Amino acid sequence: MARIRLDHIRHAYSRALGDAGIYALREVDHAFEDGGAYALLGPSGCGKTTLLNIISGLLTPSEGHVHFDDRDVTELTPEARNIAQVFQFPVIYDTMTVRQNLAFPLKNRKVPAAEIKTRVEDMIRRIGLEAKADRKARGLTADEKQKISLGRGLVRSDVNAILFDEPLTVIDPHMKWQLRSELKQLHREFQMTMVYVTHDQTEALTFADKVVVMYDGEVVQIGTPEELFERPKHTFVGYFIGSPGMNVLPCRMEGGEAVVSDTRIALPGSPIGFHAGQTTELGIRPEFVEIVRGGDGIPVKIEKVEDVGSERIVRATLSGTRLSAIVAEGADIPADAAVRFAPDALNLYADSWLVERA
Repeated sequence: MARIRLDHIRHAYSRALGDAGIYALREVDHAFEDGGAYALLGPSGCGKTTLLNIISGLLTPSEGHVHFDDRDVTELTPEARNIAQVFQFPVIYDTMTVRQNLAFPLKNRKVPAAEIKTRVEDMIRRIGLEAKADRKARGLTADEKQKISLGRGLVRSDVNAILFDEPLTVIDPHMKWQLRSELKQLHREFQMTMVYVTHDQTEALTFADKVVVMYDGEVVQIGTPEELFERPKHTFVGYFIGSPGMNVLPCRMEGGEAVVSDTRIALPGSPIGFHAGQTTELGIRPEFVEIVRGGDGIPVKIEKVEDVGSERIVRATLSGTRLSAIVAEGADIPADAAVRFAPDALNLYADSWLVERA
């Protein structure tokens, strides 16, 4: 396995676009530590796959360098980088059986026959294809073929990194949880450096130790699932992580307090680095919004209530701004509703970026 260092990487898909300052991937300067499990998370078009392909060697960055440990691999091919990559759709040999597909990359590297047999049988069991191990791949379903693809990436022990580009897209929904759990277990066992691209927050948060959230070609936050939930560094992170996402309320600052709809709200700690002229917003997760009777909080208008089983999502508006709250099943929702915010869960944003506090 290797430590992957991205040294001031930028990428434009043509020289003309680069000259015009139009980059698919803005500057990324970050390291994926040896043995870490990382997810690149963000919406379509944010630069996730571009970054993954730069790591793998399928793309050469317009600017910057890629290092595996102390070696500059920027100009090296994927083969020379010794990585395994699993794509969104299966890349396997249809004329080979499941067992032969899994053994092929090991035979190419002249792994001893006894070790090949052990590794292949173990992987067949892990991907749940024991009953079809000797079937040719052409006769299998799309999700079974993708399981083979996953197995081919995971069966090797000598790779510097394993890269996954939305690998569960074609997998049956009932199998996704099982395969994510298997990937997590393999990472724990072998401490492989894994980088996993997805637009699905559930996949990212259940797989990765560290999630790299991307937006509009740049990395806006890298953190644990807990850090992304509790202290989103950018309003996009707050909106994208969580279901429903974080409430973002326009506010103005007066005397160290946030003013929302003419209501003054004391903030935890003192803002650091904030200055006049910045657009300010208050972020609060729906989990930390309490519905109370009018007169006991900030007045809101209830638009609808969604029952999602053990809890309900209250959709409301506060001075024209949409607001969500999560309440327990059976909790009272008064007609003359108001809201209160948990003070320690409030985050202040200036020009969309989190304002740190003393």
